[in-house]
Amino acid sequence: MARPVGSITRGTTGHNRLRRADRWIAAAHGRVLRGAARPLAVDLGYGASHTTTLELFTRLRRISADIEVVGIEIDPARVALAKPYERPGLSFALGGFELPVSRPPVLIRAFNVLRQYGEADAWRYWEALRGKLAPGGVLVEGTCSETGHRAIWAGVDRTGPRTLTLSARFDAFDRPSDLADRLPKTLIHRNVPGERIHAFLSDFDRAWARAAPYGAHGRRQRWLAAVDVLAGTWPIHRTPPLGGTARWRLGELTLPWEAVAPL
Repeated sequence: MARPVGSITRGTTGHNRLRRADRWIAAAHGRVLRGAARPLAVDLGYGASHTTTLELFTRLRRISADIEVVGIEIDPARVALAKPYERPGLSFALGGFELPVSRPPVLIRAFNVLRQYGEADAWRYWEALRGKLAPGGVLVEGTCSETGHRAIWAGVDRTGPRTLTLSARFDAFDRPSDLADRLPKTLIHRNVPGERIHAFLSDFDRAWARAAPYGAHGRRQRWLAAVDVLAGTWPIHRTPPLGGTARWRLGELTLPWEAVAPL
């Protein structure tokens, strides 16, 4: 077997750490998962524990009863530890960005994997992974905090990045720009004056400040008011499945990638 492509990650993981991203996947791409023939999902770089891969499998099975989930790790010891937890439809394999799977996946979830790479490598691996997707498939690549209370991820299809989503518990930040440390590697070094992502986060902070009176009714109401203000000047998705009040109430918003793409 050829050496897996990539480097070993820290492997940090924990129960429900990726719940926010999984919830978004179900809402935004559930129809694709249900409609696919023999759907395959890949959890790339799941870490030192099988936990988040098992959670992904459980959640996706509620959407598609025949979906198969493969957890892929570059560390043989981590794969060995996960193997006893395999069951019909859930397996674990040694590998990396080359994706040692039998058919193109309709979903690749890769969280906290590209943090250790440079920006050029992150773009290169995005390109490699999107080229392996099944028609209509999506790569969900992002970063979250240790607890999962702050997260940002990109939705990438076979043509390239399509969306950027911010998601956080309402007590996990003082101002929205605090989430900047969870930006994908393709954006995190672009959070400087003159770049779109910096302008967006700066405007979000201003909208948050403007919505301060709504804080008397709770931070959720302040978030809703701030996002509504922000949506007046930024193309935040306002309708399901990617947007609207139901999504915003979760501490989440999604906007088109081109609105924040590097200049």
